[in-house]
Amino acid sequence: MCLAVPMEIMSIEDNVAHVEVGGVKNQVRLDIIDEPPQVGDFVIVHAGFALRRIDREEGLETLKLFQEGLGLELIK
Repeated sequence: MCLAVPMEIMSIEDNVAHVEVGGVKNQVRLDIIDEPPQVGDFVIVHAGFALRRIDREEGLETLKLFQEGLGLELIK
């Protein structure tokens, strides 16, 4: 099963975004994203790549569903 996760962009260097969700930090490539994101945007992340930019409200709502369904603390 594959799962893409919304993550918040904390910084961008060259074509790599530093992202975070629930205290987990990672770096993702921006090579295949549909539109250039900015710091503070949420992106859908899968296998080390940002697939799509989503607005902040949609990102937080999706994380809330993950929290409720999986019992994880992803947002406060």
